[in-house]
Amino acid sequence: MKFLRKDNEAVLHVKHRNFFFCFFFFFIVFFFSHCSKQKTEIIKTTPVKYAKGFSVRNDDNATWVTVTYPYQGATSGYTYLLVHKNEPIPDHAADVQVVEVPVETIVCTSTTHIPHLDYLGVTDKLVGFPSTDYISSETARKRIDAGLVKDLGIDKGMNLELLYTLKPSIVMGYTMTADLGQLKKVQEMGIPVVLNGEYLERDPLGRAEWIKFTSLFFGKEKAADSIFAMIEKEYNTTRDLVANAQQKPSVLCGTVYGDAWFMPGGENYAAKLLKDASNNYLWASDTTHGWLEISFEAVYSKAKDADLWIVGSFDTFEQLKAADQRYSLFKPFETKQIYNYNARKGAKGGNDFLELGYMRPDLILKDLVKIGHPELLPDHQLYFHSKLN
Repeated sequence: MKFLRKDNEAVLHVKHRNFFFCFFFFFIVFFFSHCSKQKTEIIKTTPVKYAKGFSVRNDDNATWVTVTYPYQGATSGYTYLLVHKNEPIPDHAADVQVVEVPVETIVCTSTTHIPHLDYLGVTDKLVGFPSTDYISSETARKRIDAGLVKDLGIDKGMNLELLYTLKPSIVMGYTMTADLGQLKKVQEMGIPVVLNGEYLERDPLGRAEWIKFTSLFFGKEKAADSIFAMIEKEYNTTRDLVANAQQKPSVLCGTVYGDAWFMPGGENYAAKLLKDASNNYLWASDTTHGWLEISFEAVYSKAKDADLWIVGSFDTFEQLKAADQRYSLFKPFETKQIYNYNARKGAKGGNDFLELGYMRPDLILKDLVKIGHPELLPDHQLYFHSKLN
């Protein structure tokens, strides 16, 4: 009997051990599969390939967007927590701005923001803008003419009372310094301010990629991915087409303002475009990312025999010479190889290059290739640029 009792206890012990093992095995499988599921579903990042100024992390019910470099010299950034309507708001730090998405209305403060709205099909959300005459977009101008977009006055002196009456879901702004100025006052009125730092990107495709940033606030991420993929393909195809060009025409940029000649530094966005167009920018060896201020004499000494010259606001050779007689001493003036970027202007005089150019570097690149290597793009018609008359 004692033997039988021990035998029964042994059987029960084995059964208990098997049950514990099965339970433990099931728990382990469930735990790791659940963690794996959470890892793939809750923590996801939106790929940002070229832009260095923002990053995106997605949770199941929210998106964390960080503008890592909002102004020149910034050592910290701003984080925005995008939460879908009727969804719980995750725990967040006090300095994180919560934005309910998709936003219903927006006030933009730079013309470079307008093409994002156009391409994403949400221009109807625009309700205010400082100095609307600068806007070239035909779609936006229709809304302006219909009285659906309020002119908020000069950028640094926006009519905050009028802005408040619009009650926009967000104000998309930009800043040159840590002092947000008027934007700080907008925040104090309880209106979310979102900083866009596209202008600081050094890579042309990096600036274009900020359409992905804007798309997050409207739930248009797939559209933005498709649009950017098209721009990226066009840009890289054009760059590859001209990469092995044997001749690289020398290029001078800019004109005199005040006492100095202003031109892009060698690591500037504009210099990168000239390089990708296989044009020899004469200050390409400079390591400056911003703008150079050089004496007229120094520029003339180095660039008097340049093949091409890209200027800004001049339309004719007469205008250029009237501004400074010395311009006529440069070879491009004699050979009539001077180009501006004034080909496309809005109904009120806005410059489309300054509005759409950030988002369409592929079109700028094609223009620069057409100017420097016309035989490689025989069918391309200059889009932003035109030769001076």
